[in-house]
Amino acid sequence: MPQEWSIQELARSAGVTSRTLRHYGDVGVLAPSRTGSNGMRFYDAAALVRLQRILLLRDLGLGLPAIREVLDGHEDTTAALRTHLDLLEHERRQLEKRIRAVRSTLTKTEQGEELMADEVFDGFDHTRHGDEVIERWGKDAYDDSDRWWRGMGANERSEWQSRAEQLTADWVAAADAGVDPSDPRARELARRHIEWLSSVPGTPGYGTAEGISREYVLGLADMYVADERFAATYGGPDGAAFVRDTLHRYV
Repeated sequence: MPQEWSIQELARSAGVTSRTLRHYGDVGVLAPSRTGSNGMRFYDAAALVRLQRILLLRDLGLGLPAIREVLDGHEDTTAALRTHLDLLEHERRQLEKRIRAVRSTLTKTEQGEELMADEVFDGFDHTRHGDEVIERWGKDAYDDSDRWWRGMGANERSEWQSRAEQLTADWVAAADAGVDPSDPRARELARRHIEWLSSVPGTPGYGTAEGISREYVLGLADMYVADERFAATYGGPDGAAFVRDTLHRYV
């Protein structure tokens, strides 16, 4: 009998939730290979490969409707996996550059040596999603944020990144603690989040009397859940859903 995995086994191996796999099945992205008499879903080797492709495509920023179109098309699976592998190799090289940059910064800091901005931020290419930003919010938004970022000094960049990392950590901690989106603690996180977004030139509504665009905040909140790159930042789908629900309530 061909090897197969229960929904719990597959969820554990893939690092997703059973709820996510059921949702994938409900929207026609990943059907189980069979369903037991008790309603238990099982997945075969072909489903494993399909799930791997789904997760890779989500990492590239595709939503589920687009992923379904790609998977249900006539694209050769082997060729698609080879393309994914090339992209992952690129990401690995970028990560290796970041590791070298952080190691160099640590060594020079410990030894009191002078830091070079180009070395400190080697591998931290904020422009890698430039095309996506332009597609979603326009070239002016990208150009404004790009000028702002490049005009920063090394200390300013470091402080801004630290602020963003602390905000993310606080979101994850609140989600793990089971804080309700209507809780005052969640509302304070939403306030800080919008304040943080509002600090970036190019953000819709930046510098206007009305302030940051309501539609932008709501759209971004939804994307935190729809795009697994963002979901991973907030500890996974459940954490991202907490951020989304809190921002929706706050706005």
